[in-house]
Amino acid sequence: MRTHVVDHPLVAHKLTVLRKVETDSPTFRSLADELVTLLAYEATRDVRVEAYDIETPVSPTTGVRLARPRPLVVPILRAGLGMLDGMMRLLPTAEVGFLGMIRNEETLEASTYAERLPDDLSGRQCYVLDPMLATGGTLAAAIKFLTDRGADHITAVCLLAAPEGCARLEKELEGLDVPVTIVTAALDEKLNDKGYIVPGLGDAGDRLYGVVG
Repeated sequence: MRTHVVDHPLVAHKLTVLRKVETDSPTFRSLADELVTLLAYEATRDVRVEAYDIETPVSPTTGVRLARPRPLVVPILRAGLGMLDGMMRLLPTAEVGFLGMIRNEETLEASTYAERLPDDLSGRQCYVLDPMLATGGTLAAAIKFLTDRGADHITAVCLLAAPEGCARLEKELEGLDVPVTIVTAALDEKLNDKGYIVPGLGDAGDRLYGVVG
């Protein structure tokens, strides 16, 4: 597994505003959208392409286009939905699948409650959208879910990551014969006793969409 922290002043600036407790939901959603587009630029460096012959106004030439099967973007519900538009802005021809996962707040273990994905993902590159790589349980479960269906290349895009989550991913994905890359805006200090990233930005889902009782 490889972890890539995007070192760019615009990423750092937008992340700083996201972290502020007084940032309201509309502003948070807008900034998250912009930040994900910046992260997506880095996350798609290894997207598969194929040669493509075209005519310019001056002469023939050979360029590239996205290879088939198309990349699959998989937001983890619900907070991952807040990252989808930013990712699709860069990959408008990608296909989208959905994976609903919930974390037990006592055990911190993740379970799947819904999915809308092809049964066969053989040969597919998947881009998983999960704002917070905290304990790592949800993302590890999502990656295993996708690779069990045949996905052969996984890139996870996260707003923030914690060292504990990265370490757990390394451990749980050990022996997995599929390249996995984590692209994040920052690797924060630690997790607190409730499994939240410190300094973090709070609950990403609540800050995107409000608290749903």
